[in-house]
Amino acid sequence: MNGGDRASHFTVAAVQSAPVFLDREATLDKGCRLIVEAARHGARFIVFPETWIPGYPVWTNATSRWNYAPAKRAFARLFNNAVDIPGPVTDALGAAAHEAGAVVAMGVNERDGGTLYNTIVFLGPDGRLLGKHRKLVPTFHERMVWGQGDGSTLQVFSTEWGRVGGLVCWEHWMPLARYALYSQGEQVHASLWPTANETFQLACRAMAFEGRLFVAVAASYLTKAMLPADFEVAEEMGPFPEALIRGGSAIIGPDAKYLAGPVYDQETILYAEVDLGRIIEEKQALDVVGHYARPEVLRLVVNREEMRPVRDV
Repeated sequence: MNGGDRASHFTVAAVQSAPVFLDREATLDKGCRLIVEAARHGARFIVFPETWIPGYPVWTNATSRWNYAPAKRAFARLFNNAVDIPGPVTDALGAAAHEAGAVVAMGVNERDGGTLYNTIVFLGPDGRLLGKHRKLVPTFHERMVWGQGDGSTLQVFSTEWGRVGGLVCWEHWMPLARYALYSQGEQVHASLWPTANETFQLACRAMAFEGRLFVAVAASYLTKAMLPADFEVAEEMGPFPEALIRGGSAIIGPDAKYLAGPVYDQETILYAEVDLGRIIEEKQALDVVGHYARPEVLRLVVNREEMRPVRDV
């Protein structure tokens, strides 16, 4: 494939797997193996769950209290195993993406200064770091863990395997964030979650239908038995069910119908063939940024400036 050529038929994979919880290097090694495995099954766009490296902070529901020492130690452990962008982790993921010849969307805990962000990293089939998206609004107890993203990372990337973008979890209920991606011609959407239950599936299917695009839902899997033996807040996790994160990965077509899944309570990789030509067929009836838009009545303004607390002038 040369220059600006773009495939119209290819395989999408949604990875539902458990991280090696709070161990960045071991989780990275597992992720690189899964990328290669998915590629062996023909996948050319491979999506991983929310903050998969080194795991979703499942303990915050039980420990969101002021100045609680065990929770602070757990946060420090998460921070010390978080990902610098760019850095050695993105280099290794890029090498795996290059070996696979695939676009990879990986959920990570990103660290920047003293703050963590809930981030999707996009790697190209040539191994290049295409960019990232930071979750705009951490939800409820998540605000004890992550900072807020901004409009500078609300973007779609043009690749050999279509125009790809992504959102994290409850961002799928932010109508204007969805619309910002539609307006950039998104064709294949990475939808990252911890668990994607029935209500969350509704959001994913609605986005596929509204945006006339393919949605790869990647949700994680985690049980109590997978927590570290020396987990800082193990006692607080006692009342939680054995299955902490149940999955729910799926792949959805631009008519909102399932192409694969959803699947719960196991580690697996879901695959589906996509045909980008179907997007145009579906847009005959509905194109929310085209013939079904009314810009003289309703218009979206997106601030794409990177928000930094200090600006030198």
